[in-house]
Amino acid sequence: QVQLVESGGGLVQPGGSLTLSCAASGIIFGIFHMNWYRQAPGKERELVAAISSVGSSNYADSVKGRFTISRDNAKDTMYLQMNSLKPDDTAVYYCNAQHLNLGDYWGQGTQVTVSS
Repeated sequence: QVQLVESGGGLVQPGGSLTLSCAASGIIFGIFHMNWYRQAPGKERELVAAISSVGSSNYADSVKGRFTISRDNAKDTMYLQMNSLKPDDTAVYYCNAQHLNLGDYWGQGTQVTVSS
């Protein structure tokens, strides 16, 4: 059974930092392309950052220079380091694992709230 479990969300003040984690089980983590998505109230889910199986990454323009995606294949875990957080970053953040032949999986999400 595939499980993606996000953690690390919470309430943070503007300008603060959080690190999200996504722990995977039931998949060969190292061969999956991994993504962080987010969905704010009343908005569509959007791709925030992605990292390939070999570690190349890309980011939404709105988070470039502030967020860093990484993965530890030995721990089957992906991370999202978020700095200089803004109220517009408030959303539920979702972990996503993709492989062309092996499927597309989602975590349950973790809430990030940026507010003073």
